[in-house]
Amino acid sequence: MISHLLSTRYLDLDEVLEIFDNAKKFLEVLNRPTKKIPILKGKLILTVFFEPSTRTRTSFEIAGKTLGADVINLSVSQSSAKKGETIKDTCLTLNAMKPDCIVLRHSVSKIPEYITNFTSAKVINAGDGSNEHPSQALLDAFTLMQHFKDLKDKKILILGDVLNSRVARSNIWLLKKFGAKISLCGPSTLVREEFEKEWDVDVYWDLDKAITNADAIIVLRIQLERAASAWIPSTREYSIFYGLNREKLMKNSNVIIMHPGPMNRGLEISSDVADGRNALIRNQVTNGVAIRMSIFYHLLAHKTGNIGDHLKLN
Repeated sequence: MISHLLSTRYLDLDEVLEIFDNAKKFLEVLNRPTKKIPILKGKLILTVFFEPSTRTRTSFEIAGKTLGADVINLSVSQSSAKKGETIKDTCLTLNAMKPDCIVLRHSVSKIPEYITNFTSAKVINAGDGSNEHPSQALLDAFTLMQHFKDLKDKKILILGDVLNSRVARSNIWLLKKFGAKISLCGPSTLVREEFEKEWDVDVYWDLDKAITNADAIIVLRIQLERAASAWIPSTREYSIFYGLNREKLMKNSNVIIMHPGPMNRGLEISSDVADGRNALIRNQVTNGVAIRMSIFYHLLAHKTGNIGDHLKLN
């Protein structure tokens, strides 16, 4: 069993399926009038985000509190890191406060893995640079499984800024474990030719061709904060050629649409597609809470008995 959640690349499929099975039970909890259950009562979770986040941070906070844990959000803008403290010293200080779990987002790749050397807490990677975002990939795969039941040989198209996307990398590693066929599409500056051999995926630079046989499309945000605009002539030109709109969907009217958020409406995706009948974007948000509840349970309470015993108490 994993000690931390740092990457999807080396996750065991049976362990992933167990996380999914428990997430289904936690979805039932989220639909109750009274949502809180005391599985993690007495546990302390710290969320430490060195990059801005609304969805991921809030999702982890709701997940932890719904399970009865105490969740403390560290404000990095007011922390000693702003005064020059190293990530090692920050971590050693946090570890001295005896947390059970640290949820960390950082702009530098591999920092979550690095801090496991300086804490006894479980560490969850909530996004590290352009490297990985494992909880997002888990909720994406869970959402796809809900819809398709089986992902073997399903054709999943990842569209957009793959070069800078931690979501893309985590999804590629994870979805391939289920036997899905992955293709990438975007301008050649953001979807490199070498990705094809490096990741064993299909690469397209023509969206009309890429969309034709896809069962689902995961649309990626253009990450302007990571200088993605330097890789494209203009956002207007990107939108014309790679923005997903209703006209482009006419080539495959039944394809499922997903987006990790936040969305740049009118840039990588049009509002009528984001809010349309093909979109599972709101499902992703709800499933994100259930998946993160399941991750916390898996790391912090897995040995405390059958999950059903906890649910019957409430």
